[in-house]
Amino acid sequence: MLLKINGEVKLGFNGDLYPSNASVVMTTKGDVVRYDSERERLGIGSTNQVLTVVAGLPAWASAGHVTQSRALEVACSDETTPITVADNLIKFRMPFALTLASGEDGVRGSLSTVGGTSGTTTMDITMNGASIFTTNLLTIDDGDATSVGATTEPNTTTLALLDNSEIIVNVDVVSGSGAECGLKIQLIGTLT
Repeated sequence: MLLKINGEVKLGFNGDLYPSNASVVMTTKGDVVRYDSERERLGIGSTNQVLTVVAGLPAWASAGHVTQSRALEVACSDETTPITVADNLIKFRMPFALTLASGEDGVRGSLSTVGGTSGTTTMDITMNGASIFTTNLLTIDDGDATSVGATTEPNTTTLALLDNSEIIVNVDVVSGSGAECGLKIQLIGTLT
């Protein structure tokens, strides 16, 4: 890049996009420049503020509104062996604290090979020994590969999964064919 400063041409870029009038726009260390109808100064934000967009323009806001979404997918079986009714199909520890979204937006299940004949594949998920559901467990309808859109949506009552808590997946019911393979669960929410 070529820059011409005070009649002198320089190669390279020193980070100063506005050398001739920077002092007009910038007044304080940490200022940034934004443009509405003209170039204008946006003063540095304060501690714990983040740069965001409000009404189409950069603005400082409290970092408290910033959330970090996460999805954790865990394989509960291999891809070719049919799953069976079993407790402790998989056991793992949460690598971080997570607040689940409600219903199927927060807990999902999927299969590589779907069940058939009749019935549903039904799973329970526990945290430190207690189910995260009340009445409706996680289900995948007969012939479907996902719990999304299942006839019965899971009723998740424990939304706060604690860091390092023990999570266990149990299979309570398999379909009439017992052909289900490749079970995975997804835990979806925001870091807490």
